[in-house]
Amino acid sequence: MPTVQVTDLKDDDFLLDVREVDEWQAGHAQGALHIPISEFVARYGELTEAAPQDGRVHVICRSGGRSAQVTMYLAQQGIDAANVDGGMQLWAEAGRPVVTDDGRPGFVL
Repeated sequence: MPTVQVTDLKDDDFLLDVREVDEWQAGHAQGALHIPISEFVARYGELTEAAPQDGRVHVICRSGGRSAQVTMYLAQQGIDAANVDGGMQLWAEAGRPVVTDDGRPGFVL
């Protein structure tokens, strides 16, 4: 399964956050698309509408387990996807911004 390190992500890379609503509300990467894993299959069309047609989907969760499951599913659908190793925990540790919906600083739940 393709995996990418947080430090290798560029600011304009497409990011899909599959954590649950309470985790997202506590803090997330600015500009990420949020579709909780529990709703992913039902909301799959939102991803296909938002994702770049010729780009990679970088999938993130808290630590990398849930995002690995979604990454494998996307690969089976023929979508270029990569799991973000270490998830939002490593995102925050690397000093990448974590924000709330209103743009204030957030935290990883």
